[in-house]
Amino acid sequence: MRFFLDTAVLAEIEEAAAWGLLDGVTTNPSLMAKAGVRDFDAHYRAIASLTPGPVSAEVLATTYEEILAEARHLYSLADNIVVKIPFIPAGVQAIRTLHAEGIPTNCTLVFSPLQALIAAKAGATYVSPFLGRLDDIGHDGMELIRQIRQIFDNYGFETKILAASLRHPQHVLHCALEGADVATMPFAVMKQLFHHPLTDKGLAQFLADYQKLHAGA
Repeated sequence: MRFFLDTAVLAEIEEAAAWGLLDGVTTNPSLMAKAGVRDFDAHYRAIASLTPGPVSAEVLATTYEEILAEARHLYSLADNIVVKIPFIPAGVQAIRTLHAEGIPTNCTLVFSPLQALIAAKAGATYVSPFLGRLDDIGHDGMELIRQIRQIFDNYGFETKILAASLRHPQHVLHCALEGADVATMPFAVMKQLFHHPLTDKGLAQFLADYQKLHAGA
């Protein structure tokens, strides 16, 4: 499984890259605004320079022609840009056209297996099912991953499952068990992957024992 960071904060991307965990980045207009970004193009270039992996840059347009124009512009910003397009009819139509042009896409805001199937048929490089948002309304987000995995395997689709809206390490664990190709997560969740109370306790004990040994020397 590949780990993507869901952020627009450059310092977080740099730190995750230093850990050796960063396989790519996803972001969206909300995350860009939260990070105080005003020049989106410059910021996408900066993010793309910090990782050789895919960087999902999202369109704001909602009509077919406007999505195509914006997608082509975003793709021109860096070699590793993947154009993020919402699951709407015009978006699916644009994904098919962009696939024919060799421009990689990430179909976002996917909440059902049939939506994922349609996106895959259109040629999306990635589909992004939003698990946490489904959990928030009492649905089983992980069941969505299982269903998409089965459908894609049934028909040999090359589209990758990019599990999104992950809220905690258990989401990441279960996505790995169910066969998601990518987990994109906030920086805080990625940091939590390192921690286990027994690891922390064991390390503290080892260091304390070492200090006692040398204190008596």
